[in-house]
Amino acid sequence: MSRAAVRADGELVAEMGAGLLVLVGVASADDAGDAAHLADKLVHLRIFPDEHGRMNLSLLESGGTLGIVSQFTLLGDARRGRRPSYAAAARPEDAAPLLEAVIAAAREAGAQVVAGRFGATMELELVNTGPATILLDTRPPA
Repeated sequence: MSRAAVRADGELVAEMGAGLLVLVGVASADDAGDAAHLADKLVHLRIFPDEHGRMNLSLLESGGTLGIVSQFTLLGDARRGRRPSYAAAARPEDAAPLLEAVIAAAREAGAQVVAGRFGATMELELVNTGPATILLDTRPPA
């Protein structure tokens, strides 16, 4: 994306230029290994254009910013009935430290990171370039 802003309770909590805005859903089965794996994948995934316009550079190589926003509704399962079940989502007290671990690991790898406010109702503004949207899961398919 070329730019994004995150607001919570009417307050601007994060703003960024070009980079990745990542919505992170933490599952109850996730652990510190998943957090480290996700951070590594986010900063090294080759999806930014090189000098030929090919998706060939990582976030670190492109100099972009990583924006991380907690989004438990990504774990919503609406295959049955008319109301999504969030049973697979981690409890907030378990999810918050794992989200912080992703942020810390990405910063440790050298990424500039901004983040939303965990547990808040947030408003996201973004300009999605491409558009390109990629689903990442730290668990292999069943």
